[in-house]
Amino acid sequence: MDTVITARLILRPLIERDAPAYADIRYHPEVARWLPASAGGDPVDNAARTIAYFAQCWASDGHGPWGLFLKEGDEEGKLIGHGGLRVIPEFDGQTEILYALHPEAWGKGYATELGRVSLRYGFERRGLPSIFAITKPDNHASQAVMTRLGMTYRKRVTYKDIDAVWFEIERGGPEPGRSAAL
Repeated sequence: MDTVITARLILRPLIERDAPAYADIRYHPEVARWLPASAGGDPVDNAARTIAYFAQCWASDGHGPWGLFLKEGDEEGKLIGHGGLRVIPEFDGQTEILYALHPEAWGKGYATELGRVSLRYGFERRGLPSIFAITKPDNHASQAVMTRLGMTYRKRVTYKDIDAVWFEIERGGPEPGRSAAL
């Protein structure tokens, strides 16, 4: 499991002690509205199970979601979200880039920063042929991130009973983080 440091973030796999902070993000109403419904029960227990699942992704696939931690400033070390790559069996084992950030972190470019690193990691370190992302059709902010990453809208799909739009980028396509127009 790799840790990556960007200009403003430390990306590292989440661990069990991150569960309370992760639950605060995952179950925040403004975040949860964009994600598949989660199991009922205690949010911290559910977050711990999700973290264990992410660790399983790293072990089985060589990549998985990271926790996004602020690198510096007054809130250095604060968990602000998760994101990275994971294999989705429901889509023939293709690899998805995903991200979910606390609303206080929205609009600051963190998802794009994470996305650029994730795409490079997937293409250069893992040799993936393509990477996709999905979101709800009305999540225009997430679609804007996908577009900034050089991803292109391909189709509509259903995932976990959610209508979603599918964006994709292929290895050898636009450099991750640069649109085809640049």
